[in-house]
Formats: sequence, C-alpha cells, structure tokens
Amino acid sequence: MDRLTYRVKRRLLGRPLTTERAGAQRLSNRTALGVLASDCISSSAYGSEEMLRVLVPVAGAAAFSLLMPVTGAILLVLLLLTLCYSDVVMIYTRAGGSYVVARENFGPTVAQIAAVALLVDYIVTVAVQVSAGTSAIVSLAHLAGGGPTAMDHLQLPLSIGVILVLAYGNLRGLREAGRLFALPAYLFMAAVGLMLAVSAVRGLTGGLPRADLHAAGVVPVGTPGNGWLYGASLFIVLRAFANGGSSLTGLEAISNGVSVFRDPQGRNARRTLLTMSCVLGALVLGVSALAHVTHAVPYADGTPTVIAQEAHFAFGGGVLGTVGLAFVQLATALVLYTGANTPFTGFPFLASFVAEDRFLPRLLTRRGHRLAFSNGIIALTAVSLALLIATGANVDRLVALYAIGVFTAFTMAGAGLTAYHWRRRERHRRLKLGVNTLAAVVSAAVVVIFAVTKFTEGAWLVVVIFPLGVWALTRINREYRREAAALTTLQAPGADRRPPGRHVVFVLVETLDLATLKALRYAHEVRPDDIRAVHFAVDEPRARELAAAWEATAATSVPLDLFACPDRRLRHAMVELAGRTTEDGATSLTVMVPRRLYGNALGKLLHRGTAEQMAKALEHLPSVAVTILPFDVSRALRLLDAGHAPQPD
Repeated sequence: MDRLTYRVKRRLLGRPLTTERAGAQRLSNRTALGVLASDCISSSAYGSEEMLRVLVPVAGAAAFSLLMPVTGAILLVLLLLTLCYSDVVMIYTRAGGSYVVARENFGPTVAQIAAVALLVDYIVTVAVQVSAGTSAIVSLAHLAGGGPTAMDHLQLPLSIGVILVLAYGNLRGLREAGRLFALPAYLFMAAVGLMLAVSAVRGLTGGLPRADLHAAGVVPVGTPGNGWLYGASLFIVLRAFANGGSSLTGLEAISNGVSVFRDPQGRNARRTLLTMSCVLGALVLGVSALAHVTHAVPYADGTPTVIAQEAHFAFGGGVLGTVGLAFVQLATALVLYTGANTPFTGFPFLASFVAEDRFLPRLLTRRGHRLAFSNGIIALTAVSLALLIATGANVDRLVALYAIGVFTAFTMAGAGLTAYHWRRRERHRRLKLGVNTLAAVVSAAVVVIFAVTKFTEGAWLVVVIFPLGVWALTRINREYRREAAALTTLQAPGADRRPPGRHVVFVLVETLDLATLKALRYAHEVRPDDIRAVHFAVDEPRARELAAAWEATAATSVPLDLFACPDRRLRHAMVELAGRTTEDGATSLTVMVPRRLYGNALGKLLHRGTAEQMAKALEHLPSVAVTILPFDVSRALRLLDAGHAPQPD
C-alpha cells in the first residue's frame, strides 16, 4: 500500500508521468515568440515608470523631457545586446544562455559568476513580475472605481497567492510550450498598440488630456522647469538610466530556451530574438513618448501605474473607456504573470545544469512526480516569497535588486563570445569581436552604475550576495571533488572482495520477536565466521527476562550476549564494543540492526526507531559495516487478523 504522503501528493499533483514523456516540445517561431517573450516585453509596463520615479522628484516637469533621451540610451543598449545574443543563439543551441557561454569559454569556476547572476535574476523576476501584475489589477480597480478601493490593500496577499498558484501549476508539470502561454504576449501587444494608436489620434485632434502633477498621492514633484538638466544632476540621470534598465530584463530568455525551437534551431531563435527586440523597443519607446506627452506621473504607493493612467487618458470615461482601460490592464496583468512563470522553468533547468557540474546539490538534478525539477521549483518559490514579503510587493523597491543580476549575465555572455571569436579565424571576425566586446563593456558599466546609484536602496544586498554566492557554489564543488577523490581510490584488482581475516556479525537484539529472527536468518545467509546476538542491558530485570526467554526458545541456535549499559548510552556502548572487536586489524564486523516498520500513525507514535541512529554512530569506524533490516509490523498485523501466522521474512 502506498504511503500517506505519496497518496496526498498524487491527489494534489495528479498521476505520475513516466520518464519517456520528458522530451521537449518543439515550437514554431510565432508560438516561441509568445511563450518566451512574455518576461521581456512585459517589462515595458513598468520601465518608463521607474525612470520617472527617479526624475520627477528632482526635475519636476522637466522629467518628461529627460525621459526621452534616457529612453534613447536604453534602446541603444537594447540594440547592442540584441546583436550579442543573436550571436549566442547561433553558436550555443543548448539551453543555458550566458552560463553555457561562460562555462565553455572561461571554465566552470568562472561560469559560476553567470550562474549566480541568473539565479538571482530568476528569483527577483518572479517577485517583480508578480508585483507589477497585481499593481495592474489594483490600478484598474482604482481608476474604474474613481479612487482608492479595498483592492489597494490587497497588493501583497494577491501577489503571494499568484506565486503559490504558479508554483502549484509547475509542480503539476505545467508546460510553457503551448499556445495558451503565447496568448498573453499577443494580447498585451494588441492592447498597448491600440492604446498608442488611440492616443495618437486624440493627440492630433487636441483631445488627449494631461495628468495633474499635484494630485493627491503622486510622488513629490521637484522644481518645475523645461531644461533637460534643470534641477537634475548627472547622478540622477544615471539613476534613472539604471531604473530604466529593468526594461531589458528577460532579453536572455530566448538564449535560455533555444533548444525548444524547431530546426534549424539557431536561425529560428535568432529571427525570434530580433522580432522580440523590435517589439520591446517599440513598446518602451511608445510608453515613454506617451508619458512625455500626457505627463503621467507615478504614485507614491505604486497605483495607479503610469501605463494605467495612459490607458485612462487614451480611452477616456464612459462604458467604452472603461472597457478599453480594462482590456489594457487585464492584458498587462496577464502578460506579467505569464512572465513570472518563465523563471519556474528557467531556474530549475539552470540549477540542474549547475548541479550536474557539481556546483549545487545533486538533488536539484532529480525530476519529480510530474517530471518537473520539483526541488528547484520549491526553492525558487520559497526565496521569491521571502523577497516579496520583505519588500511588501513594492515594484520600486524590487527594481533596486533587479538589473545587477541580468546585466552581469549580459556581461558574461559578451565576454565569453569575445573569447570565442578571438580564438577563431572566421568571416566578419573583427565586427563580431567589436560588437561583443562593446556589449560586455557597456553591460559591465550598467552593473557599476546600478550598484553605485542604487546601493543605498537595496542594491547593496545583491552586491553582498554575489561574492557569497560564488564562494558557496565553489565550496560545494570543492566538497564534491574531495569526496570523489576519496571514493575513487580503490582501483586495485580484486578490491571488491573481502580482505583475508575473520568476519563477525552482530545482531542487535531489543526483544525476541519476528524482526530479530529475520535478522538472524539473514546473518546465517552471509556465512560469517561467527554470529553473536547482542543485547545492551539498560534495564537489568528486563534483560534477565530476555535471557531466560532466549534460553527457552528453539527458534535460534545463536547465543545471546548481554552487555551492561548502566549509563543508558546505547550508541556509546556499541561503538566501544565494535572497537574492541576490530582492534586486532584482522577482524571485520557487520552490525545488523532490525528495524520495525509501522504503517499507521499510532504505531509510529508508540515506537521509537533507533536503527538509523545506531548506524550513524558506527559509520566512522574502519572495518565496520551496518545493515538495517526492515520488518513490516503492519503486514504481520494484517496476517494475524486474517488468521494466518506471520513469518520472519
């Protein structure tokens, strides 16, 4: 009969899937664009807002003029990274992205920088995308209801609920490779495209309204002015650029999932990447341009969002306006939540790659009940929930942790490709070297800008985590290598045979029962030189009763040895006895420990298992082996209830 925990798992997650069904489903370019681009294009929903959140308090109305050149700088970085990653997907068609690039060109140790960067990025992505998606829903309720509503207080609970739903779906084997997951991306493109088109028409006719810069709840507006740098320093512009860099997160998703494309994989992945970058660039530019015209200003508590205000200005009031606003906001929330689902595939796969290289625990390589990497999903869920709760599901606070990880991965990809092309003589070598070197340098500069300008806002945490994370992964690898060195030294011919000498078997006896008889029967089967039944006398009267019963039984011919244990330290007494038995160097000892198994909760509560504790106490002794022999008490009870005599087997 299946254990209770397995029955619960089967009820929650469904029937287990066989390993043969683990093959990846190949995607067409259109489906792949929708599935893999959600994380990337959805960041356009908050990228422009994060820039304004820095500029408005300092530059006032001039922030909306500053917004456009900062957006232009971000688009130039997008162009450079697109060229870099179009090279990545053509060369490295195995999933893994910058980690694989760094490992192949710099070795596995240096590649752990990329591993930590991507793992941190996946964790923060879940928290940011879910928080932003919930903000879209709260903003819809706020604007459609004409002001703050009860939804404004549900940001954190709703976000926690969404992460738990995503985790549950992925534990059940929810696959990204399906048309259902491509739909939100196309809905979002259509919704923002419609909003921009309607805004353009209303702007040309003079009917597009502007936001009130002094409305209740908006971020404090600084000194008004029209000059680009009026009231704003270079430091502030760099902070805004760093915040806007969050618009480029998710660009690596296609390189991480290139293996799901149809053949030729590299070419199809590159075409999809170029399309995704064009869409992202158009969306970021469109949202920023519309904010520049409408002066949509961020709110201190995050809602309503800038894109929600822009949709409200575009579609106006009335039934049609509310429908248009709802379309934009629901599409935004849906694509953000879908983007948050991407790390639930990427993180476990990357963790399994790193674990295969022995830089993370090997349990992360195991597939679970539904063929998903369950341990990786659970780890991602736990850490992202902790991050979400610590930041109160506030997008602005989370963005401070965001771009360092992803731009470090961009840096490693650019540097890795530079090393790759440096070693080869090929067509357009100089051009490729120039593009990838520039991509690495610019990405590294963004990391430095972000670390400096956002240090006091939370970036310090990532700055501290990075070296600690790389050290921890390297430490795990060193431990695995030391273990491998210790375990692979027995290569002499015949090393699998027992060395010459005397072999003794101890059967630990707690009471004379079927479990003990099973252990004694097995002891005879291994044909040792001597078999001894051992009982440690913690309770003298009970020990004497056991000795009398042992003498009276005909069930075994093995004599029972009693050893005094007045201090009740069973493990200590066993270690001393084992040490004395093997101290001559010519005797090997096998200790057999009967383990009684109880299927029901009451049986487990009434009986204490000591077999594992005894085995652990003896594991460090040379020439000593421990065998735990299970005996199913529940089965014996069922046989007895059916009128049959239980047997010691």
